[in-house]
Amino acid sequence: MEKKSKVLALKYRPQNFKEVVGQDIVVQTIYNSIKSNKLPNAYLFTGIRGTGKTTLARLIAKSLNCINGIDRICIKNHCEHCSSISNYNHLDILEMDAASKTGVDDVRDLIEFSKYPPTSAKYKIFIIDEVHMLSKQAFNALLKTLEEPPEYLKFIFCTTEIKKIPVTVVSRTQRFDLSRVNSEILFGFIKEINDKENGNASDDALKLIVKISEGSVRDALSLLDRGLISYPNGKELSLESAQKIFGCFDKIFLIELFEKIFEGNEKEVIKIYRSIYNTGVEPKIFLNDFMEILYYIKNISSLKIESSNFSLNDNEFNRIEKISKEIKPEILLLFWQFTIKALEELNIVSNQELSLEMFLIRLLYLKKINNEKKYTELEEGSVNQKNKELTTNQTQDIENIIKSQSLDEPNFKNKTISQIKNFSQKEYIEVRKEINKEGNLIHINSFNELIEVCNDKKEIKLKYELENNVKLVSFQSTKIEISFNENLDRNFVKELSSKLFDWTKKRWVISFSKKTGSPTKKEEQELSEKKVFDEFKMTQEYKRIKKDFPDIEIIKVKKNDEIK
Repeated sequence: MEKKSKVLALKYRPQNFKEVVGQDIVVQTIYNSIKSNKLPNAYLFTGIRGTGKTTLARLIAKSLNCINGIDRICIKNHCEHCSSISNYNHLDILEMDAASKTGVDDVRDLIEFSKYPPTSAKYKIFIIDEVHMLSKQAFNALLKTLEEPPEYLKFIFCTTEIKKIPVTVVSRTQRFDLSRVNSEILFGFIKEINDKENGNASDDALKLIVKISEGSVRDALSLLDRGLISYPNGKELSLESAQKIFGCFDKIFLIELFEKIFEGNEKEVIKIYRSIYNTGVEPKIFLNDFMEILYYIKNISSLKIESSNFSLNDNEFNRIEKISKEIKPEILLLFWQFTIKALEELNIVSNQELSLEMFLIRLLYLKKINNEKKYTELEEGSVNQKNKELTTNQTQDIENIIKSQSLDEPNFKNKTISQIKNFSQKEYIEVRKEINKEGNLIHINSFNELIEVCNDKKEIKLKYELENNVKLVSFQSTKIEISFNENLDRNFVKELSSKLFDWTKKRWVISFSKKTGSPTKKEEQELSEKKVFDEFKMTQEYKRIKKDFPDIEIIKVKKNDEIK
C-alpha cells in the first residue's frame, strides 16, 4: 500500500483489488470481466460515501492499462502507467468532478477529446465523479457516445444518488451497487490499521468508531486518525475518551434515563439528561440515540446479544429486555411520535437544551396520562356495565308490572307506583307515555317493510334514498348496517333515525359498513327488467316482431302480472 500520505484514508487506499474492503462480489465480477476481456462500455458505481467507488474506478483504469496485466498489477515498483495514474497525471486517464463541471459545454469538450486515441496507454478512460450533478442537457449530449464509444474508450461513473441519473444513462452502463461494509469486517480492518500505526485504541473504542462510521471505510479511517492524533505516544484511547472526542455518550445513561421515565421520576430524569448534555452531545445526536434505544426496547425480542453492529453489550441487552417486558407497545409508539416531533421543534427553538428538557417532561406526563386513562376507562366501563344491567332489570320489572295490571283498573296508578317505588318520577312518567302510545307503535322487521312504512307515512325523500342510494348489508331489530353510493344525502342517517324513533319508540343504530352490501332496490329492479328483456329476446315472438318491423326499438318488457 502507498504510505506517503499522513492521512490514513489516503495512506491506506487500496492499490489492488485484493485490498478492497467489504465489496467481494463486486470485485470478483470486475476481475472476471477484465480477465475474460468482456468489458462494458461504461461502469456505474453507486453507494454511500467511503465504500470504494472512486477507488474501484482507479483500479479498473490501472488494470486495463498496467503493463504487467491484471494478475500482476503493480504494487510497489510501479510501471509508467500505474505510477501516472496514482499521481493523477496520466494523459489518457481523465478524472472529472461533475459537481464543478455540470454543463453541456463541459460534456462537449469531453466528447471532442474522446475522438482521439490514447497517446500511450491501451485504453482512454473517463472517470466522472458525482455524475448525478450533470445537467439534463449534459446527459443527453453524452448518450450517443456512451452507447457506441470507440473501442479504446471506457467511461466510469461514480455517484451517491443513483435516482438522479436518467434511466437512459443507467441502461447504457454496467451498474454496481456498493453496500455498506459489514461491521465485523470493518472492525477487523481498522484494528489492523491501528496496530500498523502503533496506536493504542481499545476494542470498545474501535467498535464505537465502526458504529459512528455507518459502514463507510473512509469515515472509519478518518475517525481513527482523529482518535490517534488525540492520544499519541502509546496513550490508550479508551471508550470514554473516544466518546468525548466524537461527541457521543454511553448508552447505559440512556437506558437508565428510560428506566426513570417509566418510573415517573422527574427529578432523576432531568439530572441524567443534564449530565449527558454536559458531555457536549448535540441535541439531534441525543434524540437520534434516544430513538435508537426506543427501537431496541420495542424490538428486543428480534435482536441477538451478539449484535453484528456492536450496538449493545450483554448488560445493555439484559436491561433493555427487562424494560421491554414491563412497557406496553402502544406507549413506545407514542414515545416514537413525540421524539420525531421534538426533532422538528429543534429547528424553530433558540434554546435547544430547554426544549429537550420539556420533551422529557412531556414523556413523563404522557406515560402518566396513559396509565390514568386506562384506569378511568376500566372503571367507567365497569360502572357503565352495572348501569346497563340495572336499566335492563328495571325495564323488565316495569314490563312485568304492566302485564300484571289492567290499564282500566281505577287503582292501577297506585298499585304500579307502590311496586316501582325505587324508580324516579320522571322514569315512571316516560313509561306511562310509552304505554299510552303502544297502540300507535309500528313494528319494522325488514328493509322492505321500512320502505313501505316510508311510503305510507308520505316520507318520499327517505323512500327515494332507501331505494336508490342505500345498499343493505344487514337488518336486525333496532340495528341497520348499510353501505351507500356518492349520491346519498348527507342528512339521511339523522332524518331516518329520527323517524324510526317516532314510529317505533326505539333507538335505532344505523352504521356504515366497508362491505359492498346488496344492490340498491333500483339496481335490483333494473337487473330484473334486464333479465326479463334478455329472456324475451330469445323468444320466437321477439324474432317475429323484428322481422316484421326491422326499425323498431324495444325499450322495455313487462310480464303480464306487472301490467295494471
